[in-house]
Amino acid sequence: MDLRQLEILRAIAETGSFTGSGRKLHVSQSAISRQILLLEEELNEPLFLRVGRQVRMTPAGEALLQLSHRIFEDIGDTVGAITDRTRELRGTLRLAGGMTVCIYVFPPVLKHFRRMHPRAEVRVSAGLTEKSIRELRAGTADCGLLTLPIEEPDLVTIPALKEELLLVTAPNHPFARQRRLGPEDLSGQPFVLFEAGSNTRRVIDAFFLRAKIEPKIVMDTENVEIIKAMVRAGLGISILPYLAIAREVQSHQFYCTRIQDEQLIRQTGWVYPRSNRVPRMVQEALRSFEAIRGQLRLSPAPGRPRPARQARPENGRPIHK
Repeated sequence: MDLRQLEILRAIAETGSFTGSGRKLHVSQSAISRQILLLEEELNEPLFLRVGRQVRMTPAGEALLQLSHRIFEDIGDTVGAITDRTRELRGTLRLAGGMTVCIYVFPPVLKHFRRMHPRAEVRVSAGLTEKSIRELRAGTADCGLLTLPIEEPDLVTIPALKEELLLVTAPNHPFARQRRLGPEDLSGQPFVLFEAGSNTRRVIDAFFLRAKIEPKIVMDTENVEIIKAMVRAGLGISILPYLAIAREVQSHQFYCTRIQDEQLIRQTGWVYPRSNRVPRMVQEALRSFEAIRGQLRLSPAPGRPRPARQARPENGRPIHK
């Protein structure tokens, strides 16, 4: 058995006759018949039933046809992958993600990507998960880094990050002077949170439900920078991924802490349309992400997160601890 015989088998299945397959492959009908006869002799099984000028496949022929599909698909994938690796990457990488990902993850990813592929262009679309999924399905985005879970049969999902969600306040908030904070301390506090319906908000709402807290929500938005501005102004507290506040915590602009006996985690993953072969653009985006993954600050150092060095109220006088 060889690839040419399998190619003839596929041509007969497509055209419905030996004559039609000969025209398709530009060989004589006698050559087609000879190759099929050799294959039947090798397998000791008939592959076709002749009905007038038409042929019908036997179960053995059907099994061999399915094998041929798998073989030629594997060959195509392998040749395509080799060609991709040896060809300079051109075109546009189109990424989709939420606001936090676009601000804190995509910049280092794309910096690495552009360094590796200077002829390629990039385009980023920010929005809620539902919008990103629509773009992936419409073909206007190649892949997205989205908050999980996403369970869609037409999309591939690869978990990428586990981000810790922490309680965040202004540095002069009373919580900044407490050694421990439990769920019971949060009752009656004004919260500025991610938009209702988002996967991150679902993690937070599940915590509120477990802790039997009815939060006083003064604002919700998808924009993490708006949330931070509201918290910085003392208009509420929030629960945010450490990645979004790491710099401000280290420079004492925010106070953050874990909630006692709770670990709030959101998982983020790569999502792209399911197909026989992962496009090279998507492969290279994932490689760039892996190259910079270690730079991302996803959780504070072990132990209690750092408080503000010296909290100051609005009158500017330090609060002594």
